Amino acid sequence: MRLPRPRGPLSAAVITALSENHAPVVPAAAPAADVDVLTDADQQLALWVLYELSYRGFDGVDADREWDTDLIGLRRSIEARFEEALRVAAAPLLDGLDADLPVADVLLALPGAAGGPSPAAHLHRHADVTVLREFLRERSIQQLKESDPQSFVLPRLAGAAKTALAELQYDEFGGGRPERLHQQLYADAMSAADLDPTYGAYIDDISAVSLAGANVMSLFALNRRLRGAAMGHLAFFEASSPVGSRKIAAGIERLELPAAVSAYFHEHVEADSVHEQVAAHDICGVMVEAEPELRDDVLLGAAACIHLDELSAVELMDRWTAQTPSPAPTRTTLPRPRAAEADRDVASLVTT
Repeated sequence: MRLPRPRGPLSAAVITALSENHAPVVPAAAPAADVDVLTDADQQLALWVLYELSYRGFDGVDADREWDTDLIGLRRSIEARFEEALRVAAAPLLDGLDADLPVADVLLALPGAAGGPSPAAHLHRHADVTVLREFLRERSIQQLKESDPQSFVLPRLAGAAKTALAELQYDEFGGGRPERLHQQLYADAMSAADLDPTYGAYIDDISAVSLAGANVMSLFALNRRLRGAAMGHLAFFEASSPVGSRKIAAGIERLELPAAVSAYFHEHVEADSVHEQVAAHDICGVMVEAEPELRDDVLLGAAACIHLDELSAVELMDRWTAQTPSPAPTRTTLPRPRAAEADRDVASLVTT
């Protein structure tokens, strides 16, 4: 994969250092205090490039740069700002949760707490092919390496939680069939929609918020102390996926695009309906039972996913409908349980 174009002094410093192998990182001016790291393309791109050194790397860049102490130090600096911003954003949601309710029940009910506009509903009913293709490009930064970040967490778990994550990952990676690898299904969807399926092909077009949505998974997965957050993020992602995937698949079929485009989303309607239970109960529930101190981090991961999803939804809908900026998302007072979980006692999810 080629190195992307810089989007500011911080990403320029990182990209210049990597393009000139073994060159030191020229110190870049710290971002202004009022710059939101969650929506700042310069910081998010710099962090994404630094993370990618631990995934597939870049053309012409020495693999040893993954362990360059200057680059690691810069990564830690950006990560600290990123994590703090996520904790601040997550606090209002986390402060209202009942600490006595089983963590799995909280995770499965949280999709009902999310607010803001629905890109999936727009893709279902209104989007044209241009918008659909733009959506596929925007999500490619995450889905073409789907489940790779979570694989870093496997050696950081033990016992039943490790087994459950391995089971889930085996399914994500195609169940032994390379053509069923979810990353490959997404690449096939892009190809069928006349898009370039090459990993990183559209990095120069990806928004800061989409970069943050990819980076948060690496932040949680590559830091062992945040393994609980990594699994909480996974659980919410899986729990919120089936409904949206069903709508997107229907929108693709409305546009009469090839079946390969919708196949990825149909796969996630079925698979994630199972994965949400595995992630919430067999991974997060088991982790918190064994290590109760991980509960707060598990819920932090879920809340961070909610917040970034909401930011992305507002950004996409403003772009697609050319309307005035959407208001801040308004969450429901009481998260609604998913239909499959109607028999669970979630009435006390939020304290009064």
